[in-house]
Amino acid sequence: MDAFYASVEQKDFPELKGKPLAVGGSEIRGVISAASYEARRFGVRSAMSGLQAKKLCPELVFVRPRFERYTEISKIIRKIFYEYTDLVEPLSLDEAYLDVTQNKKGNPSASLLAQEIRKRIFEETGLTASAGISINKFVAKVASDYNKPNGQKTVNPNDVEPFLEALDIRKFYGIGKVTAERMYQLGIYTGKDLKTKSLAFLEQYFGKSGVHYYYIVRGIHNSPVKPNRISKSVGAERTFNENLSSEVFMEERLESIAKELERRLQKYKIAGKTVTLKIKYSDFSQQTRSKTLPYFISDKSLLLETAKELLYQEKLKESVRLLGISLNNLNTEIKKTVVVQLRFEF
Repeated sequence: MDAFYASVEQKDFPELKGKPLAVGGSEIRGVISAASYEARRFGVRSAMSGLQAKKLCPELVFVRPRFERYTEISKIIRKIFYEYTDLVEPLSLDEAYLDVTQNKKGNPSASLLAQEIRKRIFEETGLTASAGISINKFVAKVASDYNKPNGQKTVNPNDVEPFLEALDIRKFYGIGKVTAERMYQLGIYTGKDLKTKSLAFLEQYFGKSGVHYYYIVRGIHNSPVKPNRISKSVGAERTFNENLSSEVFMEERLESIAKELERRLQKYKIAGKTVTLKIKYSDFSQQTRSKTLPYFISDKSLLLETAKELLYQEKLKESVRLLGISLNNLNTEIKKTVVVQLRFEF
């Protein structure tokens, strides 16, 4: 989907249409969840602080996220997908992989199917979508950003390697800013430059990821579309209006975060063993602390107790702007029956 959260807000509230819009955050603090294309022209991006975004775009309008509404529309879109294939692997509310090799419409053209699906999405939601069509998930993902917004790009089998060779390394899905900078230092600016490096060279500088880079630049990515994609973690977090320097106040915030996490876990009937506390300091540096329990948990009291223990594990470096609790090592990762440890008050 194209700028999904922001596009939903502009559709539901026509007075916001055409305006630079940020979903989440504020001009004082907080982090932006999404930005409209009007805001992106000023350099505003998701995960950017609201304060920084406002400096880049003084006319920026902030709105609160409405995740229930985004989920509602996401379900409509996903229903459309399933009319074409059962092999749908959701990545998030606004993105998914579809394998249409064998499809319910009997149409041998993936490009025509993508065009039809995008048309259906617009007719039923009023929102635009972009698509990438190719031989595997990696190339399709890269291609999906090529003609955004409201476009699509097909990379045929014979065109895969030339397409990847011509790309700036920053356009490769999975290569972030830090990795791109390191590649620049090694003289790797494009896919063609990356392709000249040996497997041994890439392993030396990038470890296991080097093996991945070696194959993807050659268009090799054998991961199938997984229709039953299982979450590896579930979490909740809060950014505070004012930085917190007292653990006592942090405990109060952790209680509400644990309550929200419990709600999410119960909704999906999930439990886990490893509790992770996420701490973001006032200088935007980040720290995580984890503890693995000998049993599965999902209730608020045990989540909160473990999070507090992690909070006091070591002294905080600075005042804190964000706290989060996540649970992984989930019971969704095993097939056998699990026992969830509950706590009873006596």
